[in-house]
Amino acid sequence: MAKKTSTPDTWEMKDRIYHLKSDSKPVVYVIPSRHTRRKPLLWFDDNEKIQKELRYATNQSSPFVEEQKGVATLGHIAFRNGTLVVPKRRQNLQKMLSLYHPMKDIIYVERDEVKEATNDLGYMEMEIEALLVAREMDIDQAEAILRVEIGSSVNNMTSNAIKRDLMLMAKKNPYMFLELAQDDSVELRNIGIKAVEANILKISPDNRTFQWASNGRKLFTVPLDEHPYSALAAWFKTDEGMEVLTSIQKRLK
Repeated sequence: MAKKTSTPDTWEMKDRIYHLKSDSKPVVYVIPSRHTRRKPLLWFDDNEKIQKELRYATNQSSPFVEEQKGVATLGHIAFRNGTLVVPKRRQNLQKMLSLYHPMKDIIYVERDEVKEATNDLGYMEMEIEALLVAREMDIDQAEAILRVEIGSSVNNMTSNAIKRDLMLMAKKNPYMFLELAQDDSVELRNIGIKAVEANILKISPDNRTFQWASNGRKLFTVPLDEHPYSALAAWFKTDEGMEVLTSIQKRLK
């Protein structure tokens, strides 16, 4: 008589849910449910140092062929719309999918409720933090961040509309929002764009040179392969650039 394969001590009797890893969710997706020569379905037992054949049989308590008795009623393993729900009464199928099937974590994964709850909580906390930051943010920084999202359309928005869309942005993508909120280059880019729009600075047609609009004096040459306003934001942090930045900020008020 074959030695019965032991189940891990941590095994829990509960309903389990499995999901296909692929982004596509076919109406029906069937994975192998028994070992054949064409489609091997084996599990290596580290204790006994042997390969064991797997077979899902609805009338058997074990997923291993050698431990099954009598006539086996074969069952199919079918994901519907990318999901397979297995109730706790079907322990043989659960163990096959969770412990032994070679396609686990390759074609499908088991839903981890604890991990998902932890991830959900972390996301909710980040969302709350982003919304609080957005609520307290001054209008100039809010405009700078929103410009990243919607471009020059921000110029035609009222302060209330900017704050509203900023809150929506923070809620929709809190991680990106918090990154932008901590990036001082975003606000410096916005100042550069506003300076050009207000005809304080001029940018050459080839986007390579910034100059004073009033007298045409060259201020800064954009390095090759760099975005002009990103390069300008970096230049504003230099000693020479800081003097120009201060002058621009006074004129924009």
